[in-house]
Amino acid sequence: MASSCPEVKEQTTRHCGLEHKTLGNRTVAPSLRYDWIVLKVGLTGGLACGKSFVGETLATMGCHLLEADQLGHRVLHSDGAAYAAVVREFGPAVLDGAREIDRRALAAEVFGKPDRLALLNSLVHPPVVRLEEEWLARVAAEEAHGIAVVEAAILIETGSYKRFDKLIVVICDVEQQVERSMKRDGTSRQDVLARLSRQMPLAEKRKFADFIIDTSGTKDETVRQTRAVYEALRRIEQA
Repeated sequence: MASSCPEVKEQTTRHCGLEHKTLGNRTVAPSLRYDWIVLKVGLTGGLACGKSFVGETLATMGCHLLEADQLGHRVLHSDGAAYAAVVREFGPAVLDGAREIDRRALAAEVFGKPDRLALLNSLVHPPVVRLEEEWLARVAAEEAHGIAVVEAAILIETGSYKRFDKLIVVICDVEQQVERSMKRDGTSRQDVLARLSRQMPLAEKRKFADFIIDTSGTKDETVRQTRAVYEALRRIEQA
């Protein structure tokens, strides 16, 4: 028996580098239709390995850069998407005098407590991903066939690396991690080593990498490696 439903024809148009689908009288929003026009690159690494420097260098070379850790701060703000859930789960002890989430107090609540850390990630990660998706769609609208780099500390640990076409892992030797972190954060050697002991080892992170940038040498050497990676990404994007 033939269906009585009318046939809905699909039409495709393009605007600002984005493909718009029209089903009957309904236009499908292009917000997440960037996969085929933007090369999505994840950028991660270990504590104080220099991934922010690598990200900034890629941006000067022509990549679009998003620092996902800043999105984490945004969703934890009092008007952010994760604020209410985090306060509900972790209580008023994580709030400061202005009733904003004190990130140091929150970090203390999860330090050395894998279950609590997993809970926190489950509350913060989804709204961060939504903001990343919105940003990627804007990149696609601004520059079809661009290279979008998302810098984040725990791309591998959360499984988010799977959302990207390529993954860059920034490394250096452990002693440099310790020295850089002590200088940058004003923390003790013991505190840095404690943080490192609770992070995925760089040797393990390397296994997930499409590209590895070693920042153990001079900044000029890091820039040279970064340029080589950028040129490789550009070739992939243009293929």
